[in-house]
Amino acid sequence: MANPVGSFIWYELLTSDVDGAAAFYKAVVGWTFSAHSDPGAGGMDYRMIQRDDGGMAGGAMQITQDMAMGGARPCWLPYLNVEDVDAAVHAIVAEGGREQLPAFDLPVGRIAMVADPQGVPIYLMKPVPPAGQTDSTSDVFSVTENQHVRWNELASPDQAASMAFYGKHFGFEFNDKMPMGDMGDYCFIGHHGQTLGAIMQRQSDQQPAVWLFYFGVPSIAAAKSAIENNGGKVLMGPHEVPGGDWIVVAVDPQGAGFGLVGPKGD
Repeated sequence: MANPVGSFIWYELLTSDVDGAAAFYKAVVGWTFSAHSDPGAGGMDYRMIQRDDGGMAGGAMQITQDMAMGGARPCWLPYLNVEDVDAAVHAIVAEGGREQLPAFDLPVGRIAMVADPQGVPIYLMKPVPPAGQTDSTSDVFSVTENQHVRWNELASPDQAASMAFYGKHFGFEFNDKMPMGDMGDYCFIGHHGQTLGAIMQRQSDQQPAVWLFYFGVPSIAAAKSAIENNGGKVLMGPHEVPGGDWIVVAVDPQGAGFGLVGPKGD
C-alpha cells in the first residue's frame, strides 16, 4: 500500500462474542459485520467490518479458548504499516518490547503482534496490495468521516517514553500540545501532514494500556442512547472538545473500550 510507514492501516476488534459485537456496533456506529468468517484468516473466526460506503472499517476476531487462557481480553488494536515486519519486531524487542505473535503471512500481507516497551499491544503489518492495484491505500483512518476511526489516542504508563518510541519506530512527531493542568500535556501526533491523534500520561494504574480509537458518528446524542440501549456503558461524556465536536468514551457489551466523535446531535 502507498500509505507512509507508521500509518494506522487497519483496526481489529478482539471480542468474546463476535455476533453480539456485530449487533452492538451496527446500532451504535452503523457498521455491518460479515456474516461468515473471512476465508483468508487462517481458520480463525474473523469477520470484516463494512462501512455504508462499501469500504472497510477493520476486522473482528472471536477470542478462542486458547487465546483467553493466554490472557487475551476484548479490546481494539491497531495495525501500523512497516517496511519490514521481521526487522521491526527485532528492533522493538531489542528496545524492551515483547513479541506476542510471531510474524506470519496471509494473502493480505505479513503480520506480527508486539507489545511496546510500556506493554501496549500493537500489530505490525507489511501489506500486500490487491492484484493490479499497487498504489492502493488504506482509508480506515480519516480525520473527518463517519464510520472511520477519526482519532487515535494513547494514555501511556510513561508518556515521554511512548513518544520517544513511536517517534523512533513509526515517524510520529510531537510538535503541538494542549496543556491539561494536573493531567499534564496532551501531545498531538503529527505524521506526514496529518494529525493522527495524541499521547497523554495515564492518570490511573487501573486504565488499560491500550490505544483508544474514536469512531466518527453523525450524532453523539443518538450514539450515546444506542450504547446504553444495546448493553454498552458510557464511561465519559458527552463533552465538547476543541474544534466543536463532541465525544464519549464507552465500553461495548463484551468489555472492549472505544470512543466516538461527532456533532452533539439532539
